[in-house]
Amino acid sequence: MTDKLGHKHYAALLEGLQEELSIAARWAAKTGARVLVLFEGRDTAGKTGVIHAISEKLNPRQVRTVALDKPSARESGQWYFQRYVAHLPAAGEIALFDRSWYNRAGVEAVEGFADAAQVRAFLAATPVFERLLIDDGIILFKYWLCCDQAEQEKRFAERRDDPFKRWKLSSVDLAARNHYADYTHAREVMLAATHTPQAPWTLVDFNDQKRGRLTLIRNLLDRLPDTRVKPEPLNLPPLHHAPHHEHFGLVTPLPPFGGDGEGD
Repeated sequence: MTDKLGHKHYAALLEGLQEELSIAARWAAKTGARVLVLFEGRDTAGKTGVIHAISEKLNPRQVRTVALDKPSARESGQWYFQRYVAHLPAAGEIALFDRSWYNRAGVEAVEGFADAAQVRAFLAATPVFERLLIDDGIILFKYWLCCDQAEQEKRFAERRDDPFKRWKLSSVDLAARNHYADYTHAREVMLAATHTPQAPWTLVDFNDQKRGRLTLIRNLLDRLPDTRVKPEPLNLPPLHHAPHHEHFGLVTPLPPFGGDGEGD
């Protein structure tokens, strides 16, 4: 078993990958590339964490995270893919989907939110839908994050006990504890139908989340085209006067936190 990474070692490795991600983002902006990355996997696997690691140092106007809530009544009556289409990347953008249309093959199938006919129709339509995206020039990546149930249970307990993480626990998450094997079966059915030459799936071991993030980001960077674009030179000429101080008229700033002695 591979030893877990220490925080300093992990941070140093991640920083190097984030520098490469910034180069890739500059390439996308320069060339107008449209990059779409789907993150699927078990509850607690680490989708939000790896998306944050990718986007943390990048321009949020260019690199967008898409995490849709359950569909509204109106959205439930739309073409299934319709609400996702609105969030696809435009030229120069990178869209990171924290769950995607594959909800239908996963949680909706296992928890009974979609019936068998709807799931079959989805699995038949998805390769066609993704082929249209790719033929139109979108660069598509699909990642599935894996973790064992023992590790998943540890993470559920951590979320229960940490007030800053409790929001991550939903009734659907709790129900998933009784369906670990069912989710495995649903994943394998999904892979059989949607793991295509033009839009393959990549599975990543996230039992160790730090190593999982590094593994996934390294794979993503290796699969992008040659992205090195020379940055535009930025000239910052000196001011021709002494720096100005802020000047306030009608409204003045709040007093600094702790200025009244609180917390001193």
